[in-house]
Amino acid sequence: MTEILLSAKNLTKRFGGLAAVSQVSLDLWLGRIHAVIGPNGAGKSTLTNLLSGDMTPTAGSVTLAGQDVTGWKPEKISRAGLGRSYQKTNIFLPFTALENVRLAAQSRRPHAARWLTRAKSMVATNEAAMKALEWAGLKDRRTLVAGAMSHGEQRQLEIAMSLATDPKVLLLDEPLAGMGVAEAERMVQLLVDLKPHHAMMLVEHDMDAVFTLADQLTVMLNGQVIASGPPDTVRADPTVQSAYLGQED
Repeated sequence: MTEILLSAKNLTKRFGGLAAVSQVSLDLWLGRIHAVIGPNGAGKSTLTNLLSGDMTPTAGSVTLAGQDVTGWKPEKISRAGLGRSYQKTNIFLPFTALENVRLAAQSRRPHAARWLTRAKSMVATNEAAMKALEWAGLKDRRTLVAGAMSHGEQRQLEIAMSLATDPKVLLLDEPLAGMGVAEAERMVQLLVDLKPHHAMMLVEHDMDAVFTLADQLTVMLNGQVIASGPPDTVRADPTVQSAYLGQED
């Protein structure tokens, strides 16, 4: 049965007198992709940071898998089942793809910081890393140094690192940014493949990808939600057309 895995209620983040996010509510459902769009400065990344624990909300609440995680540190929220990617690729460039993903998988071990344990001897960790690489389409690139990978592969690698932590919810911040057509098509297919097993929030400027992938669409402007609902309904909203998508003929 479809279930809500993450719920935000009236999330607000103020910096002095500025409300970067104001009274934002949304639900992320298992097996659905919820896209959040809006112009630069609309509050999308701040919202993502509030959900992941990278920022503490001024007001409102976040519930993850039935737990109130409001104010939790990001590493605790991650362990509770949330994975995310960032606008700027966040990987270890001198390490191989496998080493990057294995480090992420190792974080789930009861004693992740046992420095004298050889990484290759961690059977369950290596199996989790290989599974994540295969899921992300990088199994055959596992021995390649991350710094030698293409931009699209690096973005896939970052998602593989998230998958290695066994998340229930994925927050993806502009995963298609800077990609060519072929790389973007591979990323879209990856997200389609991940969708049945996760609740996902997608922050993205590529409108073709958004309308291909999204089951639910939220539009933000100046920190507030101006429309939310099925993509076709939101796209036809005159306020959205005027504020973001542009007037249609």
